Amino acid sequence: MKKPIPSPGNSQGLSRRTLLGGAAAASTLAALDAHAQPSPGNAARAPAPAPRAGSFELEEATVSELQAAMQSGRHTAQGLAERYLARIQSLDREGDLPLKSVIELNPDALAIAAALDEERKAKGPRGPLHGIPVLIKDNIGTADKMQTTAGSLALVGAIPSRDAFVVERLRAAGAVILGKTNLSEWANFRSTHSSSGWSGRGGQCRNPYALDRTPSGSSSGSGAATAANFCAVSVGTETDGSIVSPSAASSLVGLKPTLGLVSRSGIIPLSHSQDTAGPMTRTVADAAALLGVLAGIDSTDAVTASSKGHAHADYTRFLDPNGLKGARIGVPRERFFGYHPATDALVAQALELMKAQGAVIVDEAHIPTASKMDEPETEVLLYEFKADIEAYLAGLGDKTRLKTLADLIRFNEEHRDTELPWFGQELFLQAQEKGPLTDKKYLKALAACRKLSREQGIDAVMAKHKLDALVAPTQAPPGLIDLVNGDHWLGSSSSPAAVAGYPSITVPAGYVAGLPVGLSFIGRAWSEPVLLRLAFAYEQASKHRRPPTFAPTADLRQVAKV
Repeated sequence: MKKPIPSPGNSQGLSRRTLLGGAAAASTLAALDAHAQPSPGNAARAPAPAPRAGSFELEEATVSELQAAMQSGRHTAQGLAERYLARIQSLDREGDLPLKSVIELNPDALAIAAALDEERKAKGPRGPLHGIPVLIKDNIGTADKMQTTAGSLALVGAIPSRDAFVVERLRAAGAVILGKTNLSEWANFRSTHSSSGWSGRGGQCRNPYALDRTPSGSSSGSGAATAANFCAVSVGTETDGSIVSPSAASSLVGLKPTLGLVSRSGIIPLSHSQDTAGPMTRTVADAAALLGVLAGIDSTDAVTASSKGHAHADYTRFLDPNGLKGARIGVPRERFFGYHPATDALVAQALELMKAQGAVIVDEAHIPTASKMDEPETEVLLYEFKADIEAYLAGLGDKTRLKTLADLIRFNEEHRDTELPWFGQELFLQAQEKGPLTDKKYLKALAACRKLSREQGIDAVMAKHKLDALVAPTQAPPGLIDLVNGDHWLGSSSSPAAVAGYPSITVPAGYVAGLPVGLSFIGRAWSEPVLLRLAFAYEQASKHRRPPTFAPTADLRQVAKV
């Protein structure tokens, strides 16, 4: 989940906040880290620290570039891992305002990388991810020396008995998992007043483009770490916006796949009707390469059977710099535009660029049911979270004494100083009141979600206008970290695809006062090849992505230039 569910008195569309001064921001944010807990099993200190920013040898290196460097002998997998680990140590853990995007390092990363180097010498590479350093979100299970906690102290020590299916896929592809990333605790489904990027275990993650700004959630650490060049690529998870939102906030490419393309087994759940893992990368080509590894049918996640005939082992073959030519792009202005003028201006420029690349822009292609999904979605998430999290806890067996949502609520109350110092657990309490998934109220809400988002929503508008994709701003520029009021969301476009279980991809669209803005391409089920083609063509024509500077705050002098 990206945004907290609004409660009375906490509406979306609140006014923009006054910027904190650099010194004030430093003192306020430093206080957050007093509540961050150490991660058991962390690796020893990495090699010599990297410089703060700007002179990193591997800055913005792509998967194909790193693969070529290893193939030529200029770099090794172990050498790459050492360099990224050193950069994490320098920028994520030290200094007055560490980024705090990585919750834990893998103590076996260098040994795994060294073994992969030997394998390359003996047999050649396994594929495009052989030796590539990857970070994964801390709700993705690993049966190793790392924790899997969803950022909560309640699950420290509850190590799963097997890897998540996507981790098995990564390991089989030869990826080097450097560690776990911080996140909005419990995938941002605990409080209606949460601060994205905060977890009891990891503290407050920050945005590398302006350290007093939100990294957005819930895959906040994956977004911030990838943008900061702490890894080549990362894996996040999304229920509604949790891949595309932090990707947009950190000038990344984030791809939320069709429900069922990527397995959820071994991932701490929120909602089985909306959850999915997906790539978070600096380029569309890297997202395509990573998606080909993550996708696959898993006998322990029945929904993946639906991907038969739709999944591809190599999504990079769909990348075409001329991919916008002749494409019909719909613009759903109602609800998804108008909440932030500077964002709208950047998207207007993007539409003109796409038109110049040969796309046919179909304006006013509204999603007719866009305003009707929020209430049934909320109902479904509350029901499914209770059922799904209790099923996950049961699967841990004797690894944890916490077996129910009520147990988690009690744990938080008993550890208020570390788990509830800034905001509460209103969503936990609301979910606890829900009954089983046989309740008529749940079944009615689920049916409404599917009908409103699919046949009456995305499918309807795309069929009416014969569209290849819909395009909208992913969200406004990232707001300030605010522990008093929680996150402030002016608007976003993530919900239709999230509720439908359909794919979407965000790509950088520019900057406002140095803060990133993303553009989302949204499609029908299994349209990842089309979305990747369109996003790649736009990316190649626009070239908006630039690395972060770790500025203490936004540059308001740039606002007048927007």
